[in-house]
Amino acid sequence: MATVLMVGTRKGLWIGHSDDAREEWKISGPYFGLQEVYSCYVDTRGDTPRLYAGPASTWLGPQVQHSDDLGETWTESPGDPRFPEGLDASVERVWQITGGPGPDGGPGAVWAGTEPGAVFTSYDGGETFALQRALWDHPHRPEWGAGYGGQAFHTLLPHPTDPNSALVAISTGGVYATTDGGTSWEPRNQGIRVAFAPEGQEFPEFGQCVHKVTRHPSRPDRLYLQNHGGVYRSDDEARSWSSIADGLPSDFGFPVVVHPHQPDTLFVFPLEGEMRCPPEGIARVWRSRDAGETWEGVGAGLPDPCYVAVVRDAMCADDHETTGLYAGFRNGEVLVSTDDGDSWRVAVENLPDVVCVRAARV
Repeated sequence: MATVLMVGTRKGLWIGHSDDAREEWKISGPYFGLQEVYSCYVDTRGDTPRLYAGPASTWLGPQVQHSDDLGETWTESPGDPRFPEGLDASVERVWQITGGPGPDGGPGAVWAGTEPGAVFTSYDGGETFALQRALWDHPHRPEWGAGYGGQAFHTLLPHPTDPNSALVAISTGGVYATTDGGTSWEPRNQGIRVAFAPEGQEFPEFGQCVHKVTRHPSRPDRLYLQNHGGVYRSDDEARSWSSIADGLPSDFGFPVVVHPHQPDTLFVFPLEGEMRCPPEGIARVWRSRDAGETWEGVGAGLPDPCYVAVVRDAMCADDHETTGLYAGFRNGEVLVSTDDGDSWRVAVENLPDVVCVRAARV
């Protein structure tokens, strides 16, 4: 088996190839040069792996491109995510691409989250996309705000086995869920605190600045969430949330990653809220092996000193039996760990600002 690593940056996409050991990497690129690539996805559900990328061109606008030869050639989807005629909106950027189950046992779905805040789905391998209209028409939407990076659905979590259920998250707006195939959507933010809200209004129904949400496929009712101030766990599929931030040096950060083989093991990358850099300038991944009850800082080999961030989609795990963790920094480095974060080594360096990282066994 081999490993493919996709690295999206502010100036294009790079692709890394390695063997199971993930010690040495062959890097190719840039693809989509000078285009912002905020989303990428390695789809291993078919006989041939398919790579997806969401470049945004100043001249051509945002696109969804796919490759069936591990990045050697690319094809633009003829039906990129676009708003239907009559809606006063246009897609500015594709922030997230991921896969989910297809309806009635059919081909797997491809989901895309965009700026402005909308979600699109495809049931033909990413050839065409349709707007999740009920979410776009939700009565809360006029009150959704925009985070520092803009307003976008950056988290898409289709249920691993139920094609009618999915969770999505937007900055700023919070977590929303459907259980009827997108006919309706409800907020699921109970217990998530809005630190910048007026006293007495810290726990609204919606409006949270959620940074990232993740869950383990074998236990879809348990989710982990990194908020703009706060780290949380839900054990009832986001119907309620409890803080698990005690023991962390900061409750601010962007990514949260669950171990693909251990539902109780998760990783976060805390930052100082003002500087957007690791506390005291020392990069550490913080790991919990008991679903957030206790934490330990790990990271021999990570940059030290470090005054750059790891953003929400620039940290991920592959699906090897011995899991690889990946962290992409805004100074253009991507590091990999194959011992659950204890030690790290450089996979690629001297790239532009890294904004998304995805890796998988192929």
